[in-house]
Amino acid sequence: MCFVEDIGIDLGTASVLVFKKGEGIVLHEPSVVALDRNTNKAIAIGDEARQMLGRTPGHIVAIRPLREGVIADYDTTEKMLTYFIKRVMGRRLFLKPRVIVCIPTGATDVEERAVRQATLASGAKEAFIIEEPLAAALGAGLNIEEATGNMVVDIGGGTSDIAVLSLGGMVCNTSLRVGGDKFDEAIIRYIRREYSLMIGERTAEDIKIQIGTAWVNDENRNNSMDVKGRDLVSGLPKTIKISATESWEALEEPVYAVIEAVKKVLEVTPPELAADIVNTGIVMTGGGSLLNGLDKLLSKETRLPVFVAEDAISCVAIGTGKALNEMSILAHHRVKGAKRVL
Repeated sequence: MCFVEDIGIDLGTASVLVFKKGEGIVLHEPSVVALDRNTNKAIAIGDEARQMLGRTPGHIVAIRPLREGVIADYDTTEKMLTYFIKRVMGRRLFLKPRVIVCIPTGATDVEERAVRQATLASGAKEAFIIEEPLAAALGAGLNIEEATGNMVVDIGGGTSDIAVLSLGGMVCNTSLRVGGDKFDEAIIRYIRREYSLMIGERTAEDIKIQIGTAWVNDENRNNSMDVKGRDLVSGLPKTIKISATESWEALEEPVYAVIEAVKKVLEVTPPELAADIVNTGIVMTGGGSLLNGLDKLLSKETRLPVFVAEDAISCVAIGTGKALNEMSILAHHRVKGAKRVL
């Protein structure tokens, strides 16, 4: 009898999702760690640490150890992974799990090795790596083992991974270091430029979720929300009103960067697979795909049907779990022959 536990981890820039074999998604927390500068010990991890972003005293710092889909702070990432694996395993921690972690397609060998080493150091018995579009396609329920073209656009917090898949592997792909974080930064820059108001990351994210749009129409044009921040002229707190139309003005540049990357992948897609995509359409996954109207804009720009996966945020984590059940898929996890669009 095999007592090895299987865990799939979507190690995202914005959040970490953990899939446990037989149970589904068992953990979904922000990838934020609060550290004590004096002792370098983690005070809080996940939701509790996110509440501290931008609100900590001098000796405590709340940081996000992953940037643009890869590890930016190795030691802090290891602390965070250890904490999450312990939470998921509970009292069964003595049974070291097999863990599969996803990485962006644009990750270098050094970045891939860092993820693998951090996973093993966090208590994994074995560590496997799978690229995000492959996991996203599996999680979205696409049959990628057949000789049929499927296109996946996974927009995460730090990266957007775009790939055409067939026969269990990637035929052509690209990874763009533009995602939900860049959307937030664009909103922060716009409000600072237009209103001389400084807002934080959490406020920018709230704007993106509540009124952010890539498709302004009569239904949402008048949507607005109050935004609080610090006036850069007077230095005092101030409240302004932002409309959905203004949110599109702020988001236009990063959104079109993703759309142009999709077009470039389509340009190098073999004709037979391109014909399949006309029928199957483009499947969008990841939290960024939930931006209001983004699917409509992408469909208009590519003239292809575009679908947002049913559980877009969890697709990659669910896909890691499916990959553990079908270990043959992992043989394709770094397809050296795939055309990469730079």
